Amino acid sequence: MNLMRPFPPLGDMDRTFTRRWLRAGLACALSDGLWALALTAYSGRPTWSVWNGVASVVFGPKMLEAGLHGILVGLCLHLIVAFTWSAVFVAAATRSPLLQRAISTRAGRFATAAFVGPFIWITMSGLAIPTMTGRALVITGRWFVQLVGHAVFVGLPIVWGARTRHPTASP
Repeated sequence: MNLMRPFPPLGDMDRTFTRRWLRAGLACALSDGLWALALTAYSGRPTWSVWNGVASVVFGPKMLEAGLHGILVGLCLHLIVAFTWSAVFVAAATRSPLLQRAISTRAGRFATAAFVGPFIWITMSGLAIPTMTGRALVITGRWFVQLVGHAVFVGLPIVWGARTRHPTASP
């Protein structure tokens, strides 16, 4: 084993995966982040407080009053979540010929995003957040707005970023 080079060099497949993952993660983080800021502003709460709320899921209610520190922690957690879901989807798309065919067309990308975004919201709001906070899921009108919004602001950016660029595929 060469101790100076503990990992093999990245092959073309690894570079392709990494490029798609970074593109999907960044697009998702930006799109969902702007969506979250807009929803928070629309609800009348201080816009940047959304990130304190994200931080409070993992680190408790004290983060709601943590100011800039809470905002930065929440932003970091938001990035981690966006890039994690993007990695999961890109890995699935890399290994599934059915999923590859689905996201190779514009209509297929929209249909896939209409499933992926809401799936992520249901998983996060119904499983991850209640597990971490000990609070039960409460379904309100805002929950449904988030459900639909996740198709557009989470699903589409992830699916768009995960696509491969074939000359015959629609843009």
